[in-house]
Amino acid sequence: MFDGKSLEGWRGRADLWSVADGAIVGRTNAAEPIKKNTFLIWDGDAPADFELRISYWVEAGNSGIQYRSKVADEKEFVVGGYQADIEVSNNYTGINYEERGRGILAQRGQRVTIAEDGSKKVETFGKADEIAKSFNTDAWNEYRVVAKGNTLQHYINDTLTSEVIDGQSEKAAKDGIIALQLHVGPAMVIRFKNLTIKAL
Repeated sequence: MFDGKSLEGWRGRADLWSVADGAIVGRTNAAEPIKKNTFLIWDGDAPADFELRISYWVEAGNSGIQYRSKVADEKEFVVGGYQADIEVSNNYTGINYEERGRGILAQRGQRVTIAEDGSKKVETFGKADEIAKSFNTDAWNEYRVVAKGNTLQHYINDTLTSEVIDGQSEKAAKDGIIALQLHVGPAMVIRFKNLTIKAL
């Protein structure tokens, strides 16, 4: 997915994304804040069912990994769909958030089954604060996303953080693109490396 040297195979705003020390770097600044969430989009063909692994290091701000997603605005590199959330204070890290859609689908520590009518059955398998103890602060972490059928699992450093079983057929995406997020708000820096995907 990433050759460690260039953004070949990816597209996004050249003023915001770069490569340094073998990692993809997304950076915004306070002098020229972005007006909407923008993304670095992978041009590869993601399988419908997959295991995605990405190492990340968030220095500031809010980011995320989009999957089974769609481009909403090609010019501005705006994307919508399932997101494995990342946030420097770890309030949202590990949750399942549907960008430009239904919002938070599962909080950290939740297994959520979404019915055809959109109603949710929520089970708690762990405490959010306890799960967050497995996250590294000011260091690299490994995100693993497993999408198989309508089951979506997020892991960080091999700890399950959230699970969604999306039975709302009208809105549940079965496939789509992968992208990396820069979020509106204060200046931020996010780094990604060791990106791999395998079909399931």
